Amino acid sequence: MTTTLSRMTPIAGRLPQPAGRAGFAGALRSEFTKIRSVRSTYWSLIILIIVTVGIGALASASSHPGDLGPHFDPANISLYGLVLGQLIIAVLGALTITSEYSTGMIRASLVVMPRRGTVIAAKAVVFGAVALVTGLMACFASFFLGQALMSGHHISTTLGQPDVLRAVIGGALFLTVCGLLGFGLGLILRHTAAAISAVVGLLFVLFILALRLPSSWQVSKWVPLNAGGQIWQAVPSQPSAHMFSAWTGFGVLCGYAAIAIIGGLILFRKRDA
Repeated sequence: MTTTLSRMTPIAGRLPQPAGRAGFAGALRSEFTKIRSVRSTYWSLIILIIVTVGIGALASASSHPGDLGPHFDPANISLYGLVLGQLIIAVLGALTITSEYSTGMIRASLVVMPRRGTVIAAKAVVFGAVALVTGLMACFASFFLGQALMSGHHISTTLGQPDVLRAVIGGALFLTVCGLLGFGLGLILRHTAAAISAVVGLLFVLFILALRLPSSWQVSKWVPLNAGGQIWQAVPSQPSAHMFSAWTGFGVLCGYAAIAIIGGLILFRKRDA
C-alpha cells in the first residue's frame, strides 16, 4: 500500500519558494521610479534653478563698490536666490508625500512594502538625493554667474577664498534640508494645501515677523531661514545680529527637519493610510 501511494505522489511540481520580503533597496528603486515619472517634479526643479540663479544674478548685477564694508559677502549675494528657492523645494518636498494621499497611491505602496518605516526612509532618501543634486547645480551656477557679473566692479570672489566653497556647497545642503522639512510637514498634515501653508508660514512668514522684533530678544537666530542661512555665508554676520555660527545654525535647521520627519513617522505608524 505504501509503495502504491508513493508511486501516486508526483515527482515534480513543487511550489516555488517565496522570493522573500521586499527590502530597502527595492523600496529605493520604487521611489526613484515614482519621482522621475512625475512631470511636475521636473518642472519644479527647473523653476527652482531658474529662480535661484535669476535672483542671484539680479542681486549680483545691482551690487557696486559702494557696498563694500567689513561684512560685504559677494558669495552670499550671488546665492541670494535661495531665499525663494527654499520655498520651492520645501513645497516639492511636501507634495512628494501629500500627492500620494490625494491619489491613494500610498495604499498601493504599503501593499508592496508593509514596513512603514522603510517606505518613509526610502522616500526621504530619494527626495533628499534629488534635492541635493539640484541644489548643487543651482548654487554653483548662481555663484559663477554672480561673480562674473560682479567682476566688472572688481568686487567678486573665488572658490579658493576662505569659506567660499563651504558657502556654495552649504547652499545646496540648505535647500536639501528645507525640502526634507517640507517632506516632514507633508507627512504630518497629509493635505497639500495645509502642508504648503505650513511651509510658507514656517520658512517665510516667520522670517518676516522676526524682523519686527527687537534684536535684543535674540529670537531671529532661531528662525529656520536665519539659522540655516548662515551656512551659505562666507563672511560671518555682524556680532550685533546675535546669529549662530555657520554649522551651528545649520544644525538648528536640521533639527527642525528631524522633528518634522520623526513626528510625521510616528503619526504615519499610528494612522490609517
